[in-house]
Amino acid sequence: MPPNPKQVVGARASDYVEDGMVVGLGTGSTATFAIRKLGERVRQGLNIRGIPTSEQSHAQARDEGIPLIDFSEITRIDLTIDGADEVDPAFNLTKGGGGALLREKIVASASQTEIIVVDETKLKDRLGAFPLPVEVTPFGWQIARGCLEDLGCRALLRTQEDAPFVTDNGNHILDCAFGRIDDPPALEAQIAAICGVVECGLFTGLAHRIIIGKADGTCEERTRPQPLS
Repeated sequence: MPPNPKQVVGARASDYVEDGMVVGLGTGSTATFAIRKLGERVRQGLNIRGIPTSEQSHAQARDEGIPLIDFSEITRIDLTIDGADEVDPAFNLTKGGGGALLREKIVASASQTEIIVVDETKLKDRLGAFPLPVEVTPFGWQIARGCLEDLGCRALLRTQEDAPFVTDNGNHILDCAFGRIDDPPALEAQIAAICGVVECGLFTGLAHRIIIGKADGTCEERTRPQPLS
């Protein structure tokens, strides 16, 4: 039986981590395997410091024995390993299915290299099949919802056990069904301009390398072309 594709890509991404690095630790089912592999390497002598993107990844990294720090100690991250809900050919991402999009974007924006680990099902010609998560303030989220729907989506408040889902930062999430998203950077900017929006799950210009796990147990790596100077 071939290995789990998520496990394969998580282990492969961990190979890029070198001694002395500050490492962003992503959230989600695929990133979990990368954290597990990094924990093994730490117990074998690898010297790193981690910055988790969620309380979930914080707890896992602590259990794995990975030393943890925060932005009071550093302002730049050498390398981050994280997952995604969708990836398009231009390396635009949809993230936030697990509810950690704000911390994930803060960590990604501070990272010199962002490695995204996914299985083949996450590759899309265009983003939009997965509803776009948007983190909003609890106060006035209804206003933000109306503004988002004016952009052409149906926005539903995410719930958990019949109550509004609460992120690690104490906010709510609206899952926005836009359908096909033809211009992710433009939509990201439009959403960011809405009062009451904390962050959205469109990640544009942040991913440097995509590692794709395949059903046969192999993986494919893609590197974003450098922009022309």
